Amino acid sequence: MIPFGYTRPADEAAALHAGATSGVAFIAGGTGMVDLMRLGVETPATLVDLNALPWTKIEKTAEGSLSIGALVKNSDLAWHPEVRSRYPVLAEALLAGASPQLRNMATVGGNLLQRTRCAYFRDIGVSACNKRTPGSGCAALNGDFVRMHAILGGSEHCIALHPSDMCVALVALDAVVHVRGPRGDRAVPVGEFHVVPGAHPEVESVLSRGELVTGITLPPAPFGARSAYVKVRDRASYAFALASAAASLHLDNGFVRDVRVALGGVATKPWRSQEAEQSLRGQRPSHALFERAAAAALKDARTRPGNEFKVPLAQRVLVRALERAGGIA
Repeated sequence: MIPFGYTRPADEAAALHAGATSGVAFIAGGTGMVDLMRLGVETPATLVDLNALPWTKIEKTAEGSLSIGALVKNSDLAWHPEVRSRYPVLAEALLAGASPQLRNMATVGGNLLQRTRCAYFRDIGVSACNKRTPGSGCAALNGDFVRMHAILGGSEHCIALHPSDMCVALVALDAVVHVRGPRGDRAVPVGEFHVVPGAHPEVESVLSRGELVTGITLPPAPFGARSAYVKVRDRASYAFALASAAASLHLDNGFVRDVRVALGGVATKPWRSQEAEQSLRGQRPSHALFERAAAAALKDARTRPGNEFKVPLAQRVLVRALERAGGIA
């Protein structure tokens, strides 16, 4: 590991000041950053440790939303009574990710900024990686190890997968990400927080230099309580998704009034499918309806030799999530 500096600011102003310097990286739980530093993928000049900041609370707001600090541990969020009763899809997604030990360290903010598990990105012996070294090419495009790679949202510059379970659930809940930076505060819908790679895979979110995620808000929309997360992976624990789906339904007199559908394990960002949602609105829930919605969600999938299986797998996972959310499983 390359030597680096370390600082632990005592308040937000000091953290923002420290983060404005080139070569600085923020750290909280460290479950992703430390791994990448050991591999030589991340080489910050200075780590700014955020753990002295007060973003550790989960609170109901006067409007009925749930406010979650960026430094809340994933395990605390997964087992919080408000999350389990009002937003079960989020609890299920969190408990489907990583191991208990990692969930006890990982934070909400860090999970939002989780980087890809692409083998080519994590191997500094591979020179062609546009995400790690912009303009160097993409070894994955014609590589032999694309089984885990994205089939939605990719480009000719990058097909690396976004690995988070939590973020898929947040998309299905219409969560809002709160950001603080040198230019002030802003709120970003989670579906707009991550960006597809396009010609600049090194840009993974809308965060600018020096900006910090301070927390998220789960709205009191009718999507939360009737929701489900389904994940398929190679083994029963501690494995990233081959395909996952989060579904939240608002039913009215037996018909789908509104719905949110998000996919994981198949795209370059947590993937909301508005095509699937459109096909479901106004319809009576059924297995056949959900199969049509799943087909719509994957209609633009672009596979490579070795990951074609993800299309039917993701469709089946989505059907299962919708059936569970709709109460017909």
